[in-house]
Amino acid sequence: MQKELKKMQPRVAAIHDLSGFGRCSLTIILPVLAAAGIEVCPLPTAVLSSHNGLPDRTFCDLTGQLLPAAEQWDRLGLQFDAVYSGFLGSAQQIEVVRNVFSLLSGEHTLRFVDPVMGDNGRLYSCYSPEMAGGMKQLVACADVVVPNLTEAALLLDREPVLEPGEEELMQLLRSVAALGPRLTVITGVRRGSRVGAAGYDREKDTTAFALADSISGTYHGTGDLFASVMLAALLRGESASTAAETAAGFVSRVIRATRDAGTDPQFGVSFEPLLPELMRMLGVL
Repeated sequence: MQKELKKMQPRVAAIHDLSGFGRCSLTIILPVLAAAGIEVCPLPTAVLSSHNGLPDRTFCDLTGQLLPAAEQWDRLGLQFDAVYSGFLGSAQQIEVVRNVFSLLSGEHTLRFVDPVMGDNGRLYSCYSPEMAGGMKQLVACADVVVPNLTEAALLLDREPVLEPGEEELMQLLRSVAALGPRLTVITGVRRGSRVGAAGYDREKDTTAFALADSISGTYHGTGDLFASVMLAALLRGESASTAAETAAGFVSRVIRATRDAGTDPQFGVSFEPLLPELMRMLGVL
């Protein structure tokens, strides 16, 4: 089939799981990117009844569907401004997703990887050390990678440190960048009463922080929210540092609103009422 003409509306291939309950992954990514005026083509890695943090969830592995779906998109001549991967359901999916990246990436496609593996110093129970090691291969294909502090350490076969000092954090950023990505953004970074992300641009050899007010508690889905807002901001033309600041600021606002509403944190952050605010932040409204 003949290649489509370049469209004006940005389009993203989103390779993530779909969890029916507990806002995370595609249930965050789809509305956030849509609010930014971006077309999202979901490529589910797995379907779960709820996120992994809740008991007795069901899990359906969709490894066998990923490459055939991407091949059909390629035959249709679809062009993507970004290919964005997150939670993978099996070790086998890592190599499959690398192939999907290659198939769907054009000359100007942004390859954006959230190497979902763990948090709070621990590997997720559904992840194996084999998967953690294989994730390095996917990160090597990325233009932008957005691990949290735990995931950054796991990529480097190090023990996670949740509050690294300045020198240790800089070393962590540079070491992850050495795996291949042009831009490395590590989330969960704390500085005093503020929390957010630290970013390192390997080509420019520059570092920047994006911090917002810290709110006590653990809120599920904030990593997906940060990453999807940052990607939306990048695709709307913001610089990497401004995109990270936009993401950190919006996540802080959403956490505060979730806390004030009394929402159970394990059910995910209540971002939906704040989507109009995000649209204003991104210049959509």
